[in-house]
Amino acid sequence: MAYDVITMGRIGVDLYPLQTGVPLKDVTSFGKFLGGSATNVAVAAARLGRRTAVITRTGDDPFGAYLHEALRGFGVDDRWVTPVAGLPTPVTFCEVFPPDDFPLYFYRQPKAPDLEIDARDLDLGAVAGARLFWVTGTGLCDEPSRTATLAALAHRAGAGPAGPTVFDLDWRPVFWADPEAARPFYREALRHATVAVGNLDEVEIATGVREPHAAARALLDTGVALAVVKQGPKGVLALDAHGGSAEVPPLPVDVLNGLGAGDAFGGSLCHGLLAGWDLERTMRYANAAGALVASRLECSSAMPTAEEVEAALSAGAVR
Repeated sequence: MAYDVITMGRIGVDLYPLQTGVPLKDVTSFGKFLGGSATNVAVAAARLGRRTAVITRTGDDPFGAYLHEALRGFGVDDRWVTPVAGLPTPVTFCEVFPPDDFPLYFYRQPKAPDLEIDARDLDLGAVAGARLFWVTGTGLCDEPSRTATLAALAHRAGAGPAGPTVFDLDWRPVFWADPEAARPFYREALRHATVAVGNLDEVEIATGVREPHAAARALLDTGVALAVVKQGPKGVLALDAHGGSAEVPPLPVDVLNGLGAGDAFGGSLCHGLLAGWDLERTMRYANAAGALVASRLECSSAMPTAEEVEAALSAGAVR
């Protein structure tokens, strides 16, 4: 049976401070969580009842074993999560200063195992057969992950009619020496994708344009059928290649930790696309899922159920 969603990209252990508003140097206790953008999107979609799997790699260490257990606990198939000898599983720390300051500190040295995904090891039949395939920009920052990411996209595009292929722009400047070096690879990925999603910083990297409507049109010009631009406190804008559009405001929420909200949005975007919803319904649903996670400390374990999203939409706010 084909998967509803297969994601490909970053994984790691998130260590979040259990004290908010405290500098990292003064934090004394942390919570341990499954992390990584592509991984969290798979978890978010699984929480909404979708059959999901993730393609990534971990270290051959206790943190790697923890990630396998966490994925299975969330209902995400881990068959394509493989170990890399000699590289540690990445760890990410954050600081939590609500409502809008959440610095991240990535520990991915000497190299993250998820950048060792090799095109020769891909199950391209599963990639082509998934109802939706999701890849992230992080996978383009180094080899052999870059070649593997582009190969997976090209194979799916060339395999004939398929469901949505989503490119999550996922711009992380710390992973790139030069922003200009990223743009050609982003354009190549977009050439094989049908959906592009990113925030204002990310769409600017991909297109050179920051104004939301102009950036969305620039993304459509690359050949994608749907461009989704997340605008933070201004909500989300979506334009499609057939002239459809939706611009919806965010759901009111008391933000505790904004990290992970974008991944919850992504999992709900997958859900809406697979359900065949119209643009406005999909964007409102994804916004609500993101707001729910922003109101919680953790990311993966905070991904909402369909009942929680519907309740937030009915209430008109996250309470």
